[in-house]
Amino acid sequence: MKLTHLFLTGIVVSGAMLSGFAVADVVTENPVTERGVVKVTWQDPKSFRDIKAVGGIQSRYETRTFEALTKSLDKEASKILKPEQKLELIVTDLDLAGDVRPTFGATMNDIRLITDIYPPRITFSYSVLEGDKVVVVGNEKLTDMGFMHTTGRMNDRPLRYESKLLADWMKKTLEPKI
Repeated sequence: MKLTHLFLTGIVVSGAMLSGFAVADVVTENPVTERGVVKVTWQDPKSFRDIKAVGGIQSRYETRTFEALTKSLDKEASKILKPEQKLELIVTDLDLAGDVRPTFGATMNDIRLITDIYPPRITFSYSVLEGDKVVVVGNEKLTDMGFMHTTGRMNDRPLRYESKLLADWMKKTLEPKI
């Protein structure tokens, strides 16, 4: 009797765990992140060049990455946009700085190797809206080949190279058009 009860408990617990994993890794087709004056649609992230997680669940890593980049964009956009304006992006490709490499059992996770030959890249279309009126519209394909030399060594924020790439674009390209 005890063995049967223990067996049934094990089935229930393992079923609950499996359903928890299935729910935890649900992927949104085209996720949208929004913060302050910025709205970003991440179009078909499965086709992005490199947004690989080095550890953990891929969908959670993507969500954290998208939210962090949106937060960074909002911080910079808030400085240059007028109070009634909003920046909307549709990202069609993202290639994070570095390349994911296996550790062949040395650790549980892979590592992201950051070197000059793997620069950050992002492709997107954008529009600046003022109410329902379109103020600026365009397409960009950004790459920072000198990313290792333009970001300070003491900067240890996640996605610092991608954030700087987007901040530089806003200052050099978007701000003069507004």
